[in-house]
Amino acid sequence: MTRVIFLGGLGRSGTTLVERVLGEVPGVCALGEVVHLWQRDLRDDEKCGCGVPFSGCDFWERVGIAAFGGWHRVDVHRVLALRALVERTRHIPRLATRVPAGYADLVQEYAEYYGRVYAAAANVSGASVVVDSSKHSALAHVLRYARSSIDLRVVHMVRDARGVAYSWTKRVRRPEAADAEMTRYSPARSALLWTAHNAAFGLLQRRGVAVRRLRYEEFLDDPVASVRRLVAFAGLDPSAVDLSWLGHDHVTLGVSHSAAGNPMRFTSGRVALRRDEEWRTRLAPRQRAVVSAVCAPMLRAYGYPLAAPPAVPPAASPPAPPAGPVADPVAESEEVAA
Repeated sequence: MTRVIFLGGLGRSGTTLVERVLGEVPGVCALGEVVHLWQRDLRDDEKCGCGVPFSGCDFWERVGIAAFGGWHRVDVHRVLALRALVERTRHIPRLATRVPAGYADLVQEYAEYYGRVYAAAANVSGASVVVDSSKHSALAHVLRYARSSIDLRVVHMVRDARGVAYSWTKRVRRPEAADAEMTRYSPARSALLWTAHNAAFGLLQRRGVAVRRLRYEEFLDDPVASVRRLVAFAGLDPSAVDLSWLGHDHVTLGVSHSAAGNPMRFTSGRVALRRDEEWRTRLAPRQRAVVSAVCAPMLRAYGYPLAAPPAVPPAASPPAPPAGPVADPVAESEEVAA
């Protein structure tokens, strides 16, 4: 049985950042957003996080051989058809209950593809834990049907809905795909999605899946303590893990083999860790009011104030910017299957 940490939540909540950080922990193999592997990597041959096309990545070639005898043996059209049939947000109420036998067969067939990828990645990398940052709440519900092959543990990432809404309005280019941009949503639309997807992870916990909630803001306030808690949640010994590469305001990242995700998956070296609070001054008051109203019950439940405090004004002599890129969840993976 493969131990899997599934990073879930609505995009723009910091999941890719947490995935990259966890990927530096010894014994952990971070795979990126496996939900997009079938289309973007197998069909379209987009770049792996290491910078080469998926077909040219030695790590993923070995995973394909271990999982299926080679990626050429995978019927991509079948996988995508199964995804359309079972892995949609609208199917969560059905997935959360006792599904009909015929439909359950489709769910289990789809989940098996993931189980084989996870097991192969663990075998190839020698890791005890694999991380999938696919985010999609419907996929998390699907994976609970593979209990015989997947030890599923979900980290539910939450970020202030106003920050998420503002991030979804930004234009972000996908560097691995020519002339392509990531999907954008209006603040009202993202508020509805934020509520629906976060509620879906609460439902998953009530169905017996191990779920740990982590706020984006909490992670950046104390990344070292947050990672130690996540390591323990993954079933590893936090006292035995060397975190010298992680500081209170930076992380040193190696090369990743992320299958898909935001542009941060291509980043390596020293990365500054600080909150993206641009939304406090850039999100229009009317839009902020709409998001606050739609998300009010869950904002309260997660400990966010409904009247978000204004941004702290800049100092007269601001400090020099940190060396290297800054971790920013703005480019989180885009598509939310309805």
